[in-house]
Amino acid sequence: MSDTDVDVAGRSQGETDRRLPITLSVNGQARQLEVDPRTSLLDALREHLRLGGTKKGCDHGQCGACTVLVNGRRVNSCLSLAVMHEDDEIVTIEGLGDPESLHPMQRAFVERDGFQCGYCTPGQICSAVGMLTEVAAGWPSHATADVASPSVVLTDEEIRERMSGNICRCAAYPNIVAAIRDTAEGGAE
Repeated sequence: MSDTDVDVAGRSQGETDRRLPITLSVNGQARQLEVDPRTSLLDALREHLRLGGTKKGCDHGQCGACTVLVNGRRVNSCLSLAVMHEDDEIVTIEGLGDPESLHPMQRAFVERDGFQCGYCTPGQICSAVGMLTEVAAGWPSHATADVASPSVVLTDEEIRERMSGNICRCAAYPNIVAAIRDTAEGGAE
């Protein structure tokens, strides 16, 4: 194959843009769209469905800004293909709560000033909600003192370890930990 047989997008001659119709359940609503099969869940949410709360940070799964909940579990949406999620329940920051009725974690982030610039906040909040689900299920982490115990003691070290995949460039970490602790203890409800 010569250089003239490949276009700028890297497609060989004769290859066409193939788009697949998919239906995603996002924030309790069935949303139909057509995507290139290589479209990330992040791009489907932001570019196709115009849900701008989920942020594109590193686009390599290293910062956590794109974290959403898929079937209750936290997922870096930049590393997941949209076509993989047709039968899944996807929840973004927009689906957790709204200004009139904040989710307890959103309220705790506001009360504890768990954000500064706010860019990472949607991913932090979605990750924190998923993390508390993991704790409730008794899933141990690297910081769990007794991995054989059916319950996890949610220390600050445990929270920091479980949230280590979410980076805050403004370093609001102490307030993020406090917001998560408040929610875990029922203080933000």
